[in-house]
Amino acid sequence: MERANRGFTLIEVMIVVVVVAILASIAVPSYTQHIRRAAVEDALADLSTGRVAMEQYFLDNRTYTGTVPCPVPRSGSKFTYNCDTPARTDTTYTITATGSGTVQGFTYTINQANVRTTQSPWNTGTATCWIDRSGGVC
Repeated sequence: MERANRGFTLIEVMIVVVVVAILASIAVPSYTQHIRRAAVEDALADLSTGRVAMEQYFLDNRTYTGTVPCPVPRSGSKFTYNCDTPARTDTTYTITATGSGTVQGFTYTINQANVRTTQSPWNTGTATCWIDRSGGVC
């Protein structure tokens, strides 16, 4: 009476491990890039919302200074926001979003004249627009 062996050989298991490793090496960088782009989009939306709030404050008070806090809706775990560097004046402001964690090295700004800048690993130097993806240009 012959006994049928059922199961996987060591070679078959190793082939499966190699295939899974190849798929993971493709998927993980793509996923990381997706997470980075989502965080950047959130920061750009927050900067735009902050600019609108600053302009509304200016229309009501005829100044950007005073007791108004930085009007960015939230400071998340990916970006921190600053409205006071360089210092706000009666007629000027700059809102800056500085990345941390997976978006370390990303800095976006907007000012009262709607001038936008980007410093990130996605571009060299300082771009005069918001670059929201790798390989993006102004």
